[in-house]
Amino acid sequence: MITKRIIPCLDVRDGRVVKGVNFTGLADVDSPVALAERYSACGADELVFYDITASAEGRALFTDILTETARRVFIPLTVGGGINTLADFERVLSCGADKVSVNSGAIRDPSLVGEAARRYGDQCVVLSVDVKRVDGTFRVFAKGGRENTGMEAISWIRRCVGEGAGEVVVNSIDTDGVKGGFDLPLLSAVTEAVSVPVIASGGAGRIADFIELFRALPGVDAGLAASIFHFGEVAIPELKQKMKENGIEVRIL
Repeated sequence: MITKRIIPCLDVRDGRVVKGVNFTGLADVDSPVALAERYSACGADELVFYDITASAEGRALFTDILTETARRVFIPLTVGGGINTLADFERVLSCGADKVSVNSGAIRDPSLVGEAARRYGDQCVVLSVDVKRVDGTFRVFAKGGRENTGMEAISWIRRCVGEGAGEVVVNSIDTDGVKGGFDLPLLSAVTEAVSVPVIASGGAGRIADFIELFRALPGVDAGLAASIFHFGEVAIPELKQKMKENGIEVRIL
């Protein structure tokens, strides 16, 4: 059985980790480097860093914070935000990232996924998709969930995986920060559509939500969350122990 991963997500704005609800109302949390070290020490399997305003502001992703984090933390780092070209991939990887997450950049230039996969390998290319229901259909949103692209989400994900994306982070805007559980219908549709690892994001509020996720959808490879970890509502060691007790394979320190 494949070990399920627990991944804290650090949304970074102006050099600080922030968190909101439904992608709005952002509040300051902590230093990204300090948080990353803490999560690494307590058993997180990977970390995801998003520079959440880089795309909307049309600027390059932070690199100083990334370089310092990579120097101190020795679990895989996925980094995204403002990834629009192969040069952006190169810059982030050279700063210590293990994988690069692309979202709005792929929407603007769908060939970016395939070009990056060919140059750096599928395992380096993570497709991040912000999805919201619009008139009963899953739609892709861009620019941190602020812009409806009009594209149907499942077909977009299938297309990008076909181009070479080696992993998919599915961010449900409908459940983001609400803490009512992961978006199981959306995640089910994605896992049925692709065979690469799928990371569930948006909606975790308690340990039971992770248990429900992995029991209901064995095809989901990882659970990603932010505020419940940031504010101490769920401790990663306790979460993993409960997962193990419920028959879910997980890495324990």
